[in-house]
Amino acid sequence: MIYFQVLFIAFIVVTALILAIMFITSLLERRKNAATKALLLIPVISSFLLLLRLPPDFYWLIISIDITFLLAGSYLFIPRMFFRKLKEETAKGNIDERTIMFSRNELKPGSERFEKYYEEFPQHKDSDEQFRKLPGLLHKKSTFYKPLPYNASDAIFKVVDGLHQHVDGKVENPPLKGSPEQFSRFVKKWAKKAGATSVGITETKGYHWYSIGGRGDRYGETIQPRHKYAIVFTVEMDHEMVMPAPKSSIIMESASQYLNAGIIATQIAQFIINCGYEARAHIDGNYQVVAPLVARDANLGEIGRMGLLMTPELGPRNRIGVITTNMPLPAAERQYDDSVEDFCSKCLKCAVNCPATAISKEDKSLINGVKRWQINSDKCFSYWLSAGTDCGRCMSTCPYSHPSNLMHNVVRWSIRNFPNFRYWAVKMDDFFYGRKSIPAKLPDWMQNN
Repeated sequence: MIYFQVLFIAFIVVTALILAIMFITSLLERRKNAATKALLLIPVISSFLLLLRLPPDFYWLIISIDITFLLAGSYLFIPRMFFRKLKEETAKGNIDERTIMFSRNELKPGSERFEKYYEEFPQHKDSDEQFRKLPGLLHKKSTFYKPLPYNASDAIFKVVDGLHQHVDGKVENPPLKGSPEQFSRFVKKWAKKAGATSVGITETKGYHWYSIGGRGDRYGETIQPRHKYAIVFTVEMDHEMVMPAPKSSIIMESASQYLNAGIIATQIAQFIINCGYEARAHIDGNYQVVAPLVARDANLGEIGRMGLLMTPELGPRNRIGVITTNMPLPAAERQYDDSVEDFCSKCLKCAVNCPATAISKEDKSLINGVKRWQINSDKCFSYWLSAGTDCGRCMSTCPYSHPSNLMHNVVRWSIRNFPNFRYWAVKMDDFFYGRKSIPAKLPDWMQNN
């Protein structure tokens, strides 16, 4: 009986300790509701120790609780090796960049380009006429207009646009001699030093490239995949700036991290050109590749229900930069991690909280021969133009987006390694943070601006 008593005490103490860590973590994250719930649960859980004072005839309660804990733990923490791995769906085909919402938004009514586009894609005309009636990104009449953050965001995006002239360049030097491993090590260390969170290298695939350019001077041009390798990296979007989404902080943070990614990518591309090899940076507003697919194939993460790259470190709270090149590099072999898609199939939190109802709550469906999730981009972009920001509500509510600390990192690791734990993790996230949560307040320095 002493063994069961010791085990019982251990369960209670460990659970109370976890709740205490949860309380402290939530306070540091300014998540008051989660902190309150964790604090209130500590005395509730600790009160079970009073069972030790019951007469011996009632010790069967302690034994029952011990067995329940052991069975629950045995079930929740069965390693993934004992489960059938989900099959990865292989991407197919290319995307015509002219058809994406950003490109369609740039079409000028009455122009020759405008008329030709809707002759070729008449199915887009009615919905596009509707979104053109909305205020627009960073517009004074949009829902979340705040003059200082909006003007700051516009300034940052203009600097990003200024980088477009530096994404490519002419090779004038003979190829520098060196091993692929040496080049890779240098570039990865440099990218990390410059602010990248994760860096990977992959061979480019046909489906990585847009088929036809859709923005700026690239409009209507057939894109020729001319580089064998892609260096791809992520940069972190600040948690405090993301949590108030879809308020003004989200678009300012998006702009900032697009700029950071653009600076890193253009530097590395120019460096490779200096070394005598072709290279091109792919940055916001000037992509020739579909960045999330490249990042996925470089093993930086997986594509989630919301259509964004979900990384192990940050979930969807990231921005991506890509450099394609013919510099010889050691490409990573694709390692599919099915835990992300399995978790997304159970969670649905992004879909529940999407203000545009643009994210599907259904299982994957067959789209162009591939089973996958697909957001309703018309609904999503229309909400952007009404809100004045790039929303980010899906990103802010995703359980993977919690800050990197001991508590959340342990949960993320457990989600990855124990399939049965995933459903419980969803329920716990719902309990502490709410199934449908309220956006956080803007950071203090932005609230009255």
